Amino acid sequence: MATNIKSRIRRDDEVVVIAGRDKGARGKVIRIISADNRVLVSKINMIKRHTRQTPNSAGGIIEKEAPIAISNVQFYCSNCDGGVRLGAKQLEDGRKVRTCRKCGEVLDR
Repeated sequence: MATNIKSRIRRDDEVVVIAGRDKGARGKVIRIISADNRVLVSKINMIKRHTRQTPNSAGGIIEKEAPIAISNVQFYCSNCDGGVRLGAKQLEDGRKVRTCRKCGEVLDR
């Protein structure tokens, strides 16, 4: 049983893959599977599934995304033009926001 890793990556964040077959590729996070410490990223880690025909759907070979380990992706900062680690900061109005550890820019709007 895997322990849950605390991650600041959220759905709809743009991430860059830092390890594995798709290293260097960028995509948007579709879903986070926190129980397995994995993320689903659009157009990354594509696999082929051979499906049988059913009354509802046609059979054939379907290409879809497979989950990738959350430790193999980093948040993409457009200012730094690359993968960065995220930090947290509390603003004067009391809101907690995520920040880029390289350039210090506030990433949450």
